[in-house]
Amino acid sequence: MQKKWFRWFFILLTTVSLVYIAMPIFAAEKKIPDGSVATVNGVTITQDDFDEEMARIRNQFARSGRSLSESQLPDIKNRVLETLINRELLYQESQNKGIKVEDAEVNEQVDILKKRFPNEDEFKAALLKMKTSEAELKSQIRKGMAIQQFVDTDLVQDVKVSQKEVEDFYKNNPDMFKQSEQVKASHILIKVDTQADKSAKDQANKKIKEIQKKLEDGGDFAALAKEYSEGPSKVNGGDLGYFERGRMVKPFEDAAFKLKPNEVSGMVETPFGYHLIKVVDKKPESVVSYENAKERISQYLERDKKEEVLKRNLEDMRQKAVIKTF
Repeated sequence: MQKKWFRWFFILLTTVSLVYIAMPIFAAEKKIPDGSVATVNGVTITQDDFDEEMARIRNQFARSGRSLSESQLPDIKNRVLETLINRELLYQESQNKGIKVEDAEVNEQVDILKKRFPNEDEFKAALLKMKTSEAELKSQIRKGMAIQQFVDTDLVQDVKVSQKEVEDFYKNNPDMFKQSEQVKASHILIKVDTQADKSAKDQANKKIKEIQKKLEDGGDFAALAKEYSEGPSKVNGGDLGYFERGRMVKPFEDAAFKLKPNEVSGMVETPFGYHLIKVVDKKPESVVSYENAKERISQYLERDKKEEVLKRNLEDMRQKAVIKTF
């Protein structure tokens, strides 16, 4: 059975995790194969592989309303290269173990990913934005699933967390269980780029005002979101679930936390475009009880232990491997 906590490391659609395993890499040879950034036991990691991962990270930053600064780039590029090398090492080990992934398993994962988008065109546009193709996505998923199976069955299968470890963690980290104020909100988004010309902005502004008028005339927010919103949440009637401060871009967050339950905002502009926001519910600041926290603590501690086991195994693999970086 697949474990959700490992998907961040292996199944790659929108980003490479920024939680990396930091290890030294071997010195480069003077002769560099064309289009290569590294080789792992003779297998080439191409510049295209590297560029695709960087595109995913840039897309991740863009979706959160941020951009990569020049000062961040060197460190992130190094981390991306390390991730590509580690992934290739793990994949090679999975193949040495004879692990195979069936086409049906890969297609099932692709179908799950497609369902996160309103339609096929939006899915293809996302792939294009990340400079990848569906065939390449399937290849990445196949490799990721092979790696996951290898790690689960050969490296971390014996990792356990005791009840005492969970109880001690809860007692020793009280600040971690303070629950910040949260809002449950929905939104309707009309996309427009911050760099768009006045005509495009005026057109988007006109659309959002027309939707606002429909709401004022008694229109149902969820129904209008499904019909008009241009964000991925439209399939759920614009529902974004609960979130706390720091999760959304600031203009959106400021507007949402000022609203009362069942109140709808005026037009809110963010780097994604123009929004109408409806707050459905609010939760005040509180403390999460042990009963409600213990399962998540156990998962967290298990993940931490597994990552440490994975780190040690990767270090051993790297010692035995021939790794060259360019």
